[in-house]
Amino acid sequence: MVLIFYLIIFILGLAFGSFLNCLVYRLACRKTVLGRSFCPKCKKKIVWFDNIPLISFILLKGSCRECKQKISFQYPLVELIMGLLFILPVWRFYLTTGNFLFLNDSSFYLLLVRDWIIYFTLVFIFVYDLKYLKIEDIVLLPATGLVFILSLFIRSDLNVLLIVGQMLFAVLIGIGFFGLQYLLTKGKGIGLGDLRIGLFMGVALGNWVNICLALVISYIIGALISLFLIAFKKKQIKSQVPLGPFLVIGTFIVLVWGQQIINWYF
Repeated sequence: MVLIFYLIIFILGLAFGSFLNCLVYRLACRKTVLGRSFCPKCKKKIVWFDNIPLISFILLKGSCRECKQKISFQYPLVELIMGLLFILPVWRFYLTTGNFLFLNDSSFYLLLVRDWIIYFTLVFIFVYDLKYLKIEDIVLLPATGLVFILSLFIRSDLNVLLIVGQMLFAVLIGIGFFGLQYLLTKGKGIGLGDLRIGLFMGVALGNWVNICLALVISYIIGALISLFLIAFKKKQIKSQVPLGPFLVIGTFIVLVWGQQIINWYF
């Protein structure tokens, strides 16, 4: 039963990963997300049995059935990552409690939906910013609002005003940190989209300690990867490198291991 439960959640995550891929492509092309999926190369509509997340990619050997053009590995990779991320909150609850009694707690489902929204948004930011060097508010801002609202109902042990205060302080740090960089560099070193990522990070991480830790981790990882790319001549010092993916990695690390890192350091 446990394996079946995980499998159902994994399949749900695959479906949302498939939708995320569709969303990334259609937003970039300014197309509606409604309507049948189609091959981005030949534009032929994809039949349902060629549109099964992960499985269709394997069966078709990574190619379009009609035009035989290769399908980007982004598609199965994003689907797989989303499937695993959907399992993650349930698995962490099970490790903490040692049983599945938490499934009878309504607050668990609020937390589950909130975490799924956070993970979906983080993966979207990572992929979209990496490919197109920009952020889409149509995804980021509604997700921020939903995470904010859901967070108010999850922490029943804290006063609502305290929760709101902690999140707002974290938001101020996120927006202020990127806003100051934007002003100092006159928009050359950082984009306005990063300010909105700072807004999302503040709400998702919930307090000033977490967002400060996420920012430190993000910039350390960003610096190391940038130096690696420069050393192997993949990028030049003046090359534009998207910050979003590094912020996503830092945010994810803090969401999953933040408390352990803080306990270890202090």
